[in-house]
Amino acid sequence: MRSRRSALKFGCQEVMPRRKKKLQTMDADRRERTTSCSSVASNSSKDKPPDFSSDIRTKMDADAVQNTPSCPSVASDKSKDEPLTFSRNVTSTAAVQIIKDDRLQIKHEESDLELPLMIEDWTKDHVKAWLVCKLRVSKEVAQSLYEQELSGACLASLEKEDLLELGVPRAPALQILREIEKFRRHSDTLVSGVRTPHDDYELRKAPDMSERMNEYMETATVSSDSGIQSLSSAVQMLQMPQCKINLEQDESSNYADSIPEIPDTETEVQPQKPFSQIRPFDRSNTAMFYKENDVLPPMAGPGNLIDPVHEYVLLPNDNEASEREILYEFTKEAFSFAASCMNSRTNGTIHFGVNSLSEHGEVAQVVGQKIKSFTDYIQAFESSFGDFFEEQHVHTARMCIRVPQFIQVRHQDGTISDRCVIEVDVVPVYSQTLETIFYTSLGITAAENSQHCKTECLFIRDGQRSTNLLEDPNPRVTQEKLKSLSDEVKSWATARKSAEDRYEVQVFQSHQGQRLKQLVTRGKDAFDSSLQVIVVTDTCHPSQLEFMDFLKEMKLFAVLDFDPESDASGTCNFYRKDRVANLHFPNMYSAQDSISAIIGKLNLFKQTSWIFCNGRSNEENEADKPLTPSEWIKKRSRDVSNMVTWLCNPELISREKLLVIFVLHSAVTEIYNPILETFCAIYRSLEGAENMLCLCRDSDVFKAFKDLVKTRCQEEITNRCIYDLSLNEISSTIRKLKEPKTRSSQRYLPSPGSSSVLLAKKDEELMTVLDILCENECENTEIERNDSFQEFKKKTEEDFYRGGQVSWWNFYLSENEGSLPFIQRDKYNELYDLIMPVGAPTSQCSMINLFHHPGCGGTTLAKHVLWNLRRKFRCAVVKNNKATNNEIAAEVINLLTYGRQGQPGNTPVLLLVDNWDDVEDLKLCILGGARDKNQQSSLMAIILNCERTQFPEESSRNSRIPNVFLANKLSPKEQKLFSDKLQQLKKDHEKPDTFYAFMIMTNNFSETYITNVVSNTVKDLDATSPQGKLFSFLALLNTFVDASYISLSLCEELVGIRNPLWKQETLEEKMGPYSSLLITFTVEEHGTYQAVRFLHQMIAQNCLEILKRDHDLSLSDMTMGILECDKVYKSCMGKDFLYQNIQSMLVRRQRKEHGDDKSTLFSPLIEKIREKEGSENVKVLLEKATERFDRSATLPQALARHFCLNEKDFNSALHWAQDAQSKNSNSYIADTVGQVYKTQLKKLIEDPASPDPEVLKECLIVGSKAVKAFVYSQELANRDEQMDPFDMHNIKRSKSYNTSGYVGEMEVMMILLDIITGLPLFQNNKLEKERMRQFLRGHLSAKDLHLDHSNTTAGQFIAVITEHAGFLVSFKPRLKEIFGFFDNYFTYLRQRSQEREAADERNKKKLSELFQKYVEIFSSSEEEKASEKARNPKLSLHQEVTDKMNYLEMKRVDSFAGLLQCLTEKNSAEMEFILTKWKFIFDNSPSKSGTTLNFILANIVMHCIKPSSKLVRRYEELVDLLDKELQKEGTRSKLTEMYYLSMLLMWPAKDRKLESTATYKDISTYITSAKRSFHKRFSHLIPARSAIAHFFLGTSTGLKRIVPKVKLDRLLQDSCSSLSSQPRNVHRLWQSGAAWNEPAVRKELLRVKGKSENGDIYINYGGNLKMSARPAYLGDIRTGYSREDVSFYLGFTMEGPVAYDIKYENDQ
Repeated sequence: MRSRRSALKFGCQEVMPRRKKKLQTMDADRRERTTSCSSVASNSSKDKPPDFSSDIRTKMDADAVQNTPSCPSVASDKSKDEPLTFSRNVTSTAAVQIIKDDRLQIKHEESDLELPLMIEDWTKDHVKAWLVCKLRVSKEVAQSLYEQELSGACLASLEKEDLLELGVPRAPALQILREIEKFRRHSDTLVSGVRTPHDDYELRKAPDMSERMNEYMETATVSSDSGIQSLSSAVQMLQMPQCKINLEQDESSNYADSIPEIPDTETEVQPQKPFSQIRPFDRSNTAMFYKENDVLPPMAGPGNLIDPVHEYVLLPNDNEASEREILYEFTKEAFSFAASCMNSRTNGTIHFGVNSLSEHGEVAQVVGQKIKSFTDYIQAFESSFGDFFEEQHVHTARMCIRVPQFIQVRHQDGTISDRCVIEVDVVPVYSQTLETIFYTSLGITAAENSQHCKTECLFIRDGQRSTNLLEDPNPRVTQEKLKSLSDEVKSWATARKSAEDRYEVQVFQSHQGQRLKQLVTRGKDAFDSSLQVIVVTDTCHPSQLEFMDFLKEMKLFAVLDFDPESDASGTCNFYRKDRVANLHFPNMYSAQDSISAIIGKLNLFKQTSWIFCNGRSNEENEADKPLTPSEWIKKRSRDVSNMVTWLCNPELISREKLLVIFVLHSAVTEIYNPILETFCAIYRSLEGAENMLCLCRDSDVFKAFKDLVKTRCQEEITNRCIYDLSLNEISSTIRKLKEPKTRSSQRYLPSPGSSSVLLAKKDEELMTVLDILCENECENTEIERNDSFQEFKKKTEEDFYRGGQVSWWNFYLSENEGSLPFIQRDKYNELYDLIMPVGAPTSQCSMINLFHHPGCGGTTLAKHVLWNLRRKFRCAVVKNNKATNNEIAAEVINLLTYGRQGQPGNTPVLLLVDNWDDVEDLKLCILGGARDKNQQSSLMAIILNCERTQFPEESSRNSRIPNVFLANKLSPKEQKLFSDKLQQLKKDHEKPDTFYAFMIMTNNFSETYITNVVSNTVKDLDATSPQGKLFSFLALLNTFVDASYISLSLCEELVGIRNPLWKQETLEEKMGPYSSLLITFTVEEHGTYQAVRFLHQMIAQNCLEILKRDHDLSLSDMTMGILECDKVYKSCMGKDFLYQNIQSMLVRRQRKEHGDDKSTLFSPLIEKIREKEGSENVKVLLEKATERFDRSATLPQALARHFCLNEKDFNSALHWAQDAQSKNSNSYIADTVGQVYKTQLKKLIEDPASPDPEVLKECLIVGSKAVKAFVYSQELANRDEQMDPFDMHNIKRSKSYNTSGYVGEMEVMMILLDIITGLPLFQNNKLEKERMRQFLRGHLSAKDLHLDHSNTTAGQFIAVITEHAGFLVSFKPRLKEIFGFFDNYFTYLRQRSQEREAADERNKKKLSELFQKYVEIFSSSEEEKASEKARNPKLSLHQEVTDKMNYLEMKRVDSFAGLLQCLTEKNSAEMEFILTKWKFIFDNSPSKSGTTLNFILANIVMHCIKPSSKLVRRYEELVDLLDKELQKEGTRSKLTEMYYLSMLLMWPAKDRKLESTATYKDISTYITSAKRSFHKRFSHLIPARSAIAHFFLGTSTGLKRIVPKVKLDRLLQDSCSSLSSQPRNVHRLWQSGAAWNEPAVRKELLRVKGKSENGDIYINYGGNLKMSARPAYLGDIRTGYSREDVSFYLGFTMEGPVAYDIKYENDQ
């Protein structure tokens, strides 16, 4: 290492003419001096040189200093280059040999088995052969693994548990694992010493290395007088790991003849790494960097003079020298090398920051130099030309010596280091150098005396080093050299001129631009915008980032980035300046989650996934930090391999829509390089390279990568690579190939005051859920200025009128000159007026429903309104129906506030949702989101919901939300518009008669027209052909499942289209005339792909009828066809959604509460099959479906219900119900188990004859099992998701609480009670009957039921009853508990969704019927009570209290909730009777909190019904009673009702009457307690229901200020009746908020004043008494956390006080 061994001494003397006094100045001391100098060996001065520390010298350097009398770069007799010695003794083994054809394989000689070197490259045949031949594993085990598709890649990833699970016995499993590890270690060792094709290439690039190897292995000569080695033939370097290079000098040896043996010393070097690529010669600003420890080609002597020689220097570091000394060393070395190259007329590069690991530079390793200032180096370099070169040669030197290039050095893990390599190129062109000899002067300024000490030198290239001819201490030798130099220089100059003539740049004819176009467009005219692109790339040089802009023009699905600093300063950072990319890691693509789950979680298809395959340098988590290649292989390669398998899954992206682009900025030289591993993984997953394109920085990068791919994959990828084009040319070519844009480049949103705001592309990409309609939509687009516009216009119209979704372009094109206006439906104005009311908006967020038949133009009508309102609203359509309400709300608020900087007022959002099941919850989410974002607009959003239904008119009547309905029937006016449009279409299109969706509407949905069209089209259909099967599949799905489809890729597979990548044949061509009934469209909800469906649902229904009628295909045949077609269930796009559709077709029942015309027991398809074909076909079909979808729980559930309800096969039903429960244990499936037992119980008692004891016993056993199942269902209902699994069409439906377990349990108990009480022994005797009632109440033991022991049958009955006594006695308390649950459920809470309130009413009716039965069984008649009292006139007080409680229970007024119901269900007389009972109980029973609270409420209710009743206690008395209870229970009680009463009775008033009570100061605390208690008891119900306000705060005092809501309802009803002949709906008055403006209501209620603070409402009554009230509607309270005075009406719920009709005082 020359620089670190420098110890030059420069004599201070006058610089003499170089030719006259040279020999006189030599000193005798120079002969005795021993030096370890660098290329300069002139030492005529005795002054001390700059002292560079040698602390970091390697042992090899130290040995060289001690044993070498002179530097090998000095051209003395003893400084000639020493030969390299290679051992020929390659150790061989019996098991392994290297195959000569360069294929890395291992041959097992004992079995003659050849295997690829890497396990991952083995096929399943390799694995089987290895197991049998090498491991001697039994053939049965090997065959089993072979049949399970066990390839090498699978084998390498297996663990012991995996092998055991695959059926491998324990012993062979352990053997296999150990042999795999041994094989890995062995192959790793082998690869490290085996050359790759790339090694040959690098050796050819380094001719001196190969020549010297040839020289010493075959003998050659060295011309010492010329300094140029003669070249010999190329040498192949094939070494085993045992081959080692010995680098030592022997002064007495003849280097050409002696080949010393290889000692085992530390100086031995193993060339285990191939050479790294060097910066292209004489090029600046290239995208280049080195990595630490990269091995560069060896130093070499001059060759053909054009290929550059290389020299490596490591400058001192800051600890070894000063900055001045380092800069001098840099310039001295650079100009010495440059002068040697100029004199020898050879191109050359000197590299600073590269360490020569051997004395002769055979192995050079990148270390890098720390550079404080690039400017200092440039300035030192530029200012030193005059110091080193003679004045007349300075210009020539400047022309030949290039400015330094600073090449960044990165760590092995890819992160940026603080070092760089400095490279200086020398190009001694003949026109500049001619035959001149260039002398140099080397010197340094001594700081002490400022004297300039210089030495004259003459450098030439001698072998690998620069030699100073004037250095030799013998003047005679020097003189001889100078004499011959002139002739040699002339010879070299002539050779240079000839070399330049030979290597003159020729015009390069490349066709790679055309190849790039072909590969990117796949033979088309433009780049397909529907392609999903995966990019694999490494570190891009900063100067090249601008040319990576073509990535921004592609639909990037994912980028696999191996630059760990990409997000901070690389490609990712560049991309994210204008586009959205989510930063991910490979382990986030876990195969444990479903494809749709990962798509949703990672926002795939909507936003680019930027995957850091080698970690990120700015990550804190050590697991996500970058790794070196060797560590990457061990720790991260499996994650990347799994991720690649997931990304290349055809279920995610179909092959014909996938393009993988490798962008290689630097050479891949190692066989275990992570990018090569990734290529191999993609190659395996895609089964070839057909989908891949490789963009290489230059031909060197390409050749290295191509050779390694050839070695690993045996694949020639030349035709898939681009390497002769610059990145700029590649980028420009790809950008030019883009299809013309159909969207405006500048998109604007409307803003207040008729202003606009620019919507940035990146910001729009962040809104993944919304399709935003801008005010300048479709204007000034590229497509409109393109020659293809007319074709685009024609296709856009054709797609829509054939049956595709309407696009904004359809509206825009209809406004063009010469076009008819878009057809305006009759309902247009009605819908427009609902959106644009005359008066001020009544809510910040309003809802409108548009009910319509499927396929009648409902969604088109809604979009037509949006189009015409796009300048008044910020319009958007929800494009992802899988999005949650919270996600939609967040984006709606972002759209609302976009471009506003806190100014008051916003342009409201008009949001279109399609078939949304929970619009009310969406509204609440929007209001909540606005509150969080501090918005204060009076109107923020209008939600327009297009609801498909078969009964739009009926749905419209039943809906409480403002709505419009659209039926499948045209008015005469509409028919005229459609006829006129048809005439225009006939002018513009060839076959408008085939626009069947449009023609169906033109013919007013005529069944006759549809039948004729379908009959004529499919008359020649072969139902057994692939086309016929696909036709039947689509017809079946489109008929029974709304919005169903099959992906285009699967359709192509089903009809036998091969090689879809280059589209040799299309589905339309394959389907022939039948394709006119189908349409292809784009799906974006479950990933982005093409799908196929029928043009119209009515066409699908008609096709189904024709298939049944003309082709003798039953519904079960067609359904079985889908289930048995294996191709349907192979990997394909949209597989999850297709599976859900097929299952939904089989299991989804119709329900009235969901808008269906009726409720069914099974799906419509199953109902029709059972009706037309019988139950047997249903059973076979469902069994097949259960077998096909073996993980589904709903199919075995449906099969269980079929066996139970249709076949009464309860054993089979129970089997399938339990099978379903084992797959998905939720409340609905647990309920099915209970329903099976319940139906079995009903079947047991169908016989009209009286049951015998055995039947009774069986009934009780079955009933007990049913009750257990229903109780389990109740437990699950508290924690499961409130929806049917696989019911994806209802995923947005509002949550509901599953109460079927409670109802089922009650029904079973009632059936059993009917059986027991209906037994003959209890029917004929009243006394026996009463005894049975007492037994069921728990007041009598079973053995005392019957005293006639002579009756054997009766005794048997009693024995059965006794056996199950505990179960039977539990009925009454359990039934009472369930009725109590439902009382609370319906009284305290209401449905959040108005649409579900009808279901509540039905459930209440059913419960009422069950309660009547309960009363009949457990209550005594009045006659019985009178008789009992007559027999026992002195009943105990306790018994009398019990009797009154029983009475109240039978009237359902024994609970707090029951008493609240009295407000609407009881008159004054009934209520007085009830209050009397409660008074007696309260006065005579032990003090119980529940009794006291019920008594207080009974008084309040009595006062509300009849204020004048004398039974009502005084207000003060009730307060006192409540106060005592509060003091006793405290603030942590579960008695929510107690805190509720405290709000009613102790709410502060102006007269301060309650100030004396102890609880007055704690009232706010009790409000908090009410909320806490409520949530503890009802938290599982809150998602589905909300608290009800039964009372409001009135204007009076005492009990009079407690105003019941029923009173307000009566006032509103009376008011509405008196003002209008048609009574208004009271519920709608409350819903719209209009009720608060009614005078009668305002007269009754007190308007409370408070403050809005932090988004909540507070009422302050002075002192520390501050109470909060929840806003009833989120939209009533302004956001922004503004402290404002407000007024409102106060309602009381179990959850706490609620503020209604909030008004801001400043607005009054």
